[in-house]
Amino acid sequence: MKKLLIIMALVSSPVLATASQEVVQSEVPVDHLYVPKGYDSNDTIELVVEGYLPNLCYKNPDSTVEVKGSTVNISIVANSTDLGGAQCAEMIVPFSHVVNIGLLDKGNYNVVVNGKNDSSLFVTESTSDAIDDELYANVHQIEQVPGEQRIIVKGYHPSYCLEFDKFVVDDNGTDTYSVRPITKQVSDFCPKKMIPFEHEMKIPTNLKRNRILIHVRSMNGNSVNSIYSQK
Repeated sequence: MKKLLIIMALVSSPVLATASQEVVQSEVPVDHLYVPKGYDSNDTIELVVEGYLPNLCYKNPDSTVEVKGSTVNISIVANSTDLGGAQCAEMIVPFSHVVNIGLLDKGNYNVVVNGKNDSSLFVTESTSDAIDDELYANVHQIEQVPGEQRIIVKGYHPSYCLEFDKFVVDDNGTDTYSVRPITKQVSDFCPKKMIPFEHEMKIPTNLKRNRILIHVRSMNGNSVNSIYSQK
């Protein structure tokens, strides 16, 4: 009899009852949009948003993208079980999310996020048919050095015939440093062998916003991103 009472108590528990609630996608608040500079018509374009989940009933922020003419419409959503009757812990959860736009033709674009005309994006004409005009390092990770204006860029060269050459840094004038980690080929013989690397880069100080995006291009056509809080 005691076992039966325990089972009945568990079934009627409000914690288990919430598991059967419908999960829907709802738009969530966005605080800021970062638009890196330097994309051309052969690049996979990635933007970064910062926002927050209103409470703990929201999870897994994601994005949908629709391009209509010269307008890029982005919807930032999250899975939600907050349908009015749910008991949701009142805790705001900040997040950052990379929005993959894909390829765009050259030109100026208006970027609209959750119905708000947020920023503009300029795409130049590519100068070659290659994915990138320069050979970028195969970057996997960015580490910020605590308390210092420096980052460590880590990754793997696909062969020892490639060596790191230099960082080329540009900015959009407001909130984003675009970093191109250039490599050079030092030998004609390039057997496949993964060679780990890490290189230190000093973060410039010409952008004055408190929070800035470090946007590092990578060999695979995508990027690695980290939001940095300046002193």
